[in-house]
Amino acid sequence: MQRSSSSPVVLVSADKATKGGGDEKVNTYGYDVIPFSDVEVKHIRNVFKGNREWNFLDVVHVIISITSHSLCFFAASTFSWSTFWMAAVFANITLLLGVTLSYHRNLAHKSFKLTKFLEYLFAYIGLHAVQGDPMWWVSTHRYHHKFTDTVQDPHSPISGFWYSHFNWCGGLNNVKDLEMQLYYRFLHRTYLGHPIALGILLYALGGFPYIVWGMGVRLTYTFHVTFLVNSVCHIWGHQAWDTGDLSKNNWLVAILTHGEGWHNNHHAFEFSARQGLEWWQIDMTWYTMKLLEFFGLATDLKVPTETQKQRMSFNTKTTDDLTK
Repeated sequence: MQRSSSSPVVLVSADKATKGGGDEKVNTYGYDVIPFSDVEVKHIRNVFKGNREWNFLDVVHVIISITSHSLCFFAASTFSWSTFWMAAVFANITLLLGVTLSYHRNLAHKSFKLTKFLEYLFAYIGLHAVQGDPMWWVSTHRYHHKFTDTVQDPHSPISGFWYSHFNWCGGLNNVKDLEMQLYYRFLHRTYLGHPIALGILLYALGGFPYIVWGMGVRLTYTFHVTFLVNSVCHIWGHQAWDTGDLSKNNWLVAILTHGEGWHNNHHAFEFSARQGLEWWQIDMTWYTMKLLEFFGLATDLKVPTETQKQRMSFNTKTTDDLTK
């Protein structure tokens, strides 16, 4: 059984359970298996509702998700290369600079420092991914790391693939470092107004086709690509480090998310600005940080030392360690 920071409810296949060299088999009676994976879980909650009551923001996110997916039905009839490239460029800017670089590595984990102007600018770009304001997103993600793959984890696949893929949106706590800043409080209070204003601007610039591609197709793509990290990267892939959870490295998700798919690396070294730790592990967010560092716009980029890597290696763990 996997160890965790809270009551463990996750079982994995026998090859994972016996990584210390023993002959033990996983006790599978009474457990459910996530389809097409080796992950067995005990407490399957309501796949969409989850373990808490929905709040207003949950309802808003469901409406936004339904609307963005519905707009995609008009994608073919409104297609042009200008709308396509507008959506593609905007999607990757909001995903790379906004979600992965700003929300995740800068604000949630403080793995590097930006000039204050760029910190605020990139956070504002992240807001237009419509996955929540910075305070909310960071709070949820910090809880994910504190309670990884337990019943307290806000987006673990132990509650079912679709729960982790969609229903993690909601909640706010443990972000006093952001709450003390007027800028983030402003974004939190005015969150919905910003994407609405963007939609109005896009309509003024290109009419309905710009709404379809700039809001519908773009958001649908960035939603699913981001959420693959929550769902797929805790089910399918390779574990390079002994993190005691289900996090996996998945090369395809890493390409789609600008490096976030090296998720087992990330859970092993949460503080690291670099998630593609091997030379062949493509991490566009890390390359962007290094470029910013070159121009003096980013500093204090944290990476794990060889000693820290050795401590997290499977080779350093013994059977006695795993049974403690």
